[in-house]
Amino acid sequence: MRWIYISPHLDDAVLSAGGLIYEQTRAGLQVEIWTILCGFPPSEELSPYAQLLHHEWGIPSVSDLIRARREEDRQACQTAGARPIHFDYLDCIYRRAKNGDWLYGYIFLPQHEDEQDFPARMAETISTRLQPTDQLVCQLGLGSHVDHVLVRRAVDLLQRPVLYYADVPYLFKTPEELAPITAGMKSNAYAVGEASLKSWQEAIAAYASQVDYLFGSQDAMREQIHQYWLENGGIRLWSPD
Repeated sequence: MRWIYISPHLDDAVLSAGGLIYEQTRAGLQVEIWTILCGFPPSEELSPYAQLLHHEWGIPSVSDLIRARREEDRQACQTAGARPIHFDYLDCIYRRAKNGDWLYGYIFLPQHEDEQDFPARMAETISTRLQPTDQLVCQLGLGSHVDHVLVRRAVDLLQRPVLYYADVPYLFKTPEELAPITAGMKSNAYAVGEASLKSWQEAIAAYASQVDYLFGSQDAMREQIHQYWLENGGIRLWSPD
C-alpha cells in the first residue's frame, strides 16, 4: 500500500501535511508526492502577472525557476522521507487559451471555458499510475486557487476513496472557508510528534523561493505551522461520510 499525496504545485503537499508524511515514512509506510502542475512551458515568454510573480520569487527565467523549484521539492521530500514524482502539466500562470491569449491573469479566478476538459485529462494521467491499493490524499481547495480547484476536480473524477488535507497557507488566510467546504465530511486528527513537527518545518524551509512570498518570513512560517500543530494535535484529514 502506498500513500499518494496529490500536490497541485511544488510545495502544496509538504506545506499542508509534511508532519504527517514524516510520521508515516518514519513508521515504514511508502509515501509518494505527485506534483501535477510543474511542467516546463514551451517558451520563456511570460504574461505580465507571471513576470510579477517571477520578480517576487527572484528568478526571472521560467526554465531556471522550474528547475530550482523541482530541486527544492526533492530536498523537501528527502527531509520528509517521501518520494517525489513530477508531472508535466503547466501551472496556470503559464497556460494559454486556444487563441494564444494567457488564460489567467490572477490565480484566484474561476476555471476558464477553454479548460473544461482539463480535469479529465489530468485524471486520466493520474489513473494510469495508480495501483488498486493506493490511498489517495488530495487538497480540499481552500482559497479558491484555480489550480487547486481543478486538481481536486481531477482527483474526484477518479471515483476512488480519497482523504483530503487543508490547503496551507490558505487555511490560515481564509479560515472561514473550511466549515462550508468540509460540510458533511468526517474529520480525523493524525498525531504528529515534536520531531515530526520540526521535520515539517525544515521541509517547508527547503522551498526557499516560496517561503517569504507565502508566509512573510521563515520565522512567521515556523510560528504558523507550530500554531496549527498545537490547535489540532497534529494534522487533520477529511473524508466523505
